[in-house]
Formats: sequence, structure tokens, C-alpha cells
Amino acid sequence: MNTKYYYYTRTQGLFRICYPKERPPTVETYLSPVETHCMNIDYFIPDEENQTRGFSDDAMARLHMGRSVIALFMVGFVAIFSAFWTGVVGCWRRSPGNITATAILMLFACLLSAGGMGLWHGVEYYEKEKIVGEEYYQQWSNVLRDNTAQWYDWSFYLAWLGVATCLGTMTLFLIAASCLRRERAREQAQNVQYIMPVYPQKQQYAYPGYPAPAAYPGPYYHGSQYGPYNY
Repeated sequence: MNTKYYYYTRTQGLFRICYPKERPPTVETYLSPVETHCMNIDYFIPDEENQTRGFSDDAMARLHMGRSVIALFMVGFVAIFSAFWTGVVGCWRRSPGNITATAILMLFACLLSAGGMGLWHGVEYYEKEKIVGEEYYQQWSNVLRDNTAQWYDWSFYLAWLGVATCLGTMTLFLIAASCLRRERAREQAQNVQYIMPVYPQKQQYAYPGYPAPAAYPGPYYHGSQYGPYNY
């Protein structure tokens, strides 16, 4: 009980496991920026020594889901960063196209973040219900199970709040784009009534130095062209 880390009070995140109270003497830890002793979670990237060759199918599925969580959050952050700049440009130029692009990027960020959180719950499910090993719940002793309490901390709720905020932001940007389109259409409709129609007209133009061109093509006859009246 003094050597295994799962007998100690700990907090687990995406990248590390920290011990706010006592820490196991057999585990190598480091001091985090918040003055807590932590150890990193190994995702085996890259797996140069092929350490995962002995993993079961469930363990490999759990590992791949854990990697995917990190990847989805990273791509989601890129989408949010891109949406920031398209949103600034769209608000500055009052462009419905840029505002719509911002809404689409925020939708991508929402879906990616929600997918990451869903996979995180999948990792949690596999660790508790699927994977067999002494450090996982399935092989814990009854004493350890009865004296263990687990709860979600602030970062968990903040992550789901971020997903909801991305969805709300996308909705607001879509409404803003629709309002800008209606405003632009109304302005164009008001400007149309001030436009004077101009129709083309047949006119004779005199060119300097030359006789005026005839309005109709010849030939021309003086008098009548029939009978004895020609002169």
C-alpha cells in the first residue's frame, strides 16, 4: 500500500497525475508550477522501444482514445484562433461573409471539443470497466474499492462549459450575419430609387471640318424619280 500510486490521493488531468497530499516514494515526480508533486501520463508518442507490444486490445483502444483527445483539442484551439481573426475582420468591415466564416469555424471548434470530451469519457469507461490490470479498477481489492471516492473537479465542468460557449458563439455569429445581410439588402433597395434611367437615343452628330453625315442612306433625287418630272 505504501508503494503503489493508486493507494494515494491524486488528481488526474490530460497530461499528468498530481499528488496534493502524500506521494508514493517509488514514483518519480517533479514539482509543478502550482507547487504540487506530479508525474506525466505516458501516451507513448513516439513508441521508439515498442513498449505497447504487450498491451491488450482494450488497453490499445484506451491509448488511442487518449491520444485522440489531445489531437482534437489541439485542432479545436486552431479553429478558435482562426475564428478570432475572421471575426475581427468581419466586425471591422461589417462583412456578412466573414461573420459566417467565423460561425462555421466556431461550429468546428464546438464539434471538435465535444468529440474530445466524449473520447475522454470513453477513456474513463475503459479504465474502469474494460481494462484488466492491478492499477485499474477491475483488479482493485475490495478494501480499496470501498474506501475510494471519485469526483470531477473544476476543469471538467470548465471544459463542457467551453463546448456550450462555442455553440452559443456560433449561434450569435449566424444571427449577426443574417442581420448584416438584411441591412445591406435594405440599403441597396433604398439606393435603387435614386438611380435615373438613361435610354439610348438616335442623334445626328456634326464633325468639325466635314459635312454633317446624312441621317438616312442615299441615293437622293430632286423631285420625282418617275416620268417626265425628273429634272
